[in-house]
Amino acid sequence: MSTTLTEKSVEPGTGRSLLRGMPWLVVRQHRVALACVLGLTLLTALWIVYERHELVQLLDAKGWPENDASRSMDNNRGYDYITGIINGFPLILAVFIGAPLIAGDQENGTAQLVTTQSASRLQWLIAKLGLAYSLALVSGVVLSALFTWWWKPHRSLFLSDWIDGVIFDNTGPVLPALLLFLTAAGITIGTLVRRVLPAMVITFLFTAVTTLFVWDEIRVRLGSPKMFTYPLDSELPAARFDDAYEADRWVGSADGTLYGWGTCAEATEKAQNACIKEHGIVNNVIEYIGYNQMAGMQWLGAGILLAGTALLTAVTLWQVSRRPL
Repeated sequence: MSTTLTEKSVEPGTGRSLLRGMPWLVVRQHRVALACVLGLTLLTALWIVYERHELVQLLDAKGWPENDASRSMDNNRGYDYITGIINGFPLILAVFIGAPLIAGDQENGTAQLVTTQSASRLQWLIAKLGLAYSLALVSGVVLSALFTWWWKPHRSLFLSDWIDGVIFDNTGPVLPALLLFLTAAGITIGTLVRRVLPAMVITFLFTAVTTLFVWDEIRVRLGSPKMFTYPLDSELPAARFDDAYEADRWVGSADGTLYGWGTCAEATEKAQNACIKEHGIVNNVIEYIGYNQMAGMQWLGAGILLAGTALLTAVTLWQVSRRPL
């Protein structure tokens, strides 16, 4: 019996779908994973809409913003659950969509079967990547847009600062770019490893290290810190820095020399005064990143992630084109 894949074998699907040929075959092959991710995206989106509606009703009842409503988000488990789910999306897409996407077909021989028929390697790979990247983009854009819609008008009430990953990474262009990058990383790892389970384990470790450590370090370096100096014995003007991220603090002399914040942290007041006099310390100095830099930082971060996605995609294309499937 012949195993040749012909246009006739996929024709029934084309009558009910806008997809044809290889894209239709790939969607059908991954329909369970596709339905699960889209379903989770839809449920999370509806949950965000519900939580925002509840928050708006509560704030209206309290007369916000004229009246204080600073404790409105206290013990809000919905917020904790939603951010937990959104923060888990990069791991879900990288491990369960990206890693098995190519590795699964290489391991079970489907890649050889498909590419020995009428479809070329490039057509097969474009259909595969198109499915994974479209899924990451749709999920990222929908969740990021809705979470931004929930957070931005009420950001003063949320427990997390704007530069924290739970806010910065889930609003604006960062979430779609992060999902694309980690999905591409999973695909590349799977292409190199060629086995599903090892690829998923390596992708899990890569995603965990990237999101928990590497990206945390990169995020705070996306901004341009500014310095603010004020007299040693005066208070920091709180209203000016309510939305600012404090990167570091020093004490400084009149000539601009900076010393660590604890330079004169002596045991007694007399010793402290002597230390301050010896170093000529007259100012407090704060290094900060203002909230007004958030949008620029997010677009810069998204650009870095998209460049990484392009690089990983190029590696995948090169590996698939030069190595036997």
